[in-house]
Amino acid sequence: MREKQIEQKLVKAVRDAGGICPKWVSPGMDGVPDRMVLLPNGRIGFVEVKAPGESPRPLQSHRHRQLRALGFPVFVLDDAEKIPWILEEVAAWRT
Repeated sequence: MREKQIEQKLVKAVRDAGGICPKWVSPGMDGVPDRMVLLPNGRIGFVEVKAPGESPRPLQSHRHRQLRALGFPVFVLDDAEKIPWILEEVAAWRT
């Protein structure tokens, strides 16, 4: 499965869960995760979508560490089967 297909499945799953999953583009700040997962009850998480078996680039990993240090959940998604788990984790996240 290609990265784009995994990303489309994530967006649909978030929508089906009552949330939105906007693409995150941050001018002047490269390496941010691909998608924000915004779920009901003020739950937010960030998802870096990769093709199966791929890993984040060093700058992306740096941004992930920055966001986690601020208390946000960040996930790397390279398999559509992980989507339900990610949504459960975001829904349950407590800082």
